[in-house]
Amino acid sequence: MLIFWDQRLVFLATPKAGSTAVEVALEPLASLAVQRPPEMKHADAARFHRHIHPWLSEMTADHFTTVALMREPVEWLRSWYRFYLRDEQDSETPDNSRFEDFVRLYLAHPESVTQGIGTQSAFLTGGDAPVDRIFRYEDMAAFTHFLDEWLDCAINLPRINVPPSADVTLSSATEAELRLALAPDFRLYATLS
Repeated sequence: MLIFWDQRLVFLATPKAGSTAVEVALEPLASLAVQRPPEMKHADAARFHRHIHPWLSEMTADHFTTVALMREPVEWLRSWYRFYLRDEQDSETPDNSRFEDFVRLYLAHPESVTQGIGTQSAFLTGGDAPVDRIFRYEDMAAFTHFLDEWLDCAINLPRINVPPSADVTLSSATEAELRLALAPDFRLYATLS
């Protein structure tokens, strides 16, 4: 999470949606950068509005605009899978599992493979106050243009924290089941321009 005090802007770091690159590029410009622990770095919309926004509002008597990125839902899970392969995470993920097995585990227990996140739609819209501006991860140009304008400087995001390539194919039956389970994510993603 990055807080830009003078500009009244907060970047909420959606996991597996480019947050590390954004933080590397923008941390020097931020008034406050929360990078550790992961539970604070990746504070979702509900936690932000419950705990942090009241404090900011009390200090400034202003509204802070929230902004975040959202990845295409199936690609988001592919990124999680590659993350586990790259970092050999100690998790419930079966050793040397296929992406198909990973998705089956996600369908049974969504938070088990997303470190408690569950879904992007819950992360971005949970509670009564959703994120103000959500950009597609796949349209980074629109996001950086927004930041260029809001922060009044040219933003160049580095390409870092890139997971290795892997076989991330799914059977049509599993993909259909996943798309049904992620229907709220797909609905939210469809609203983003």
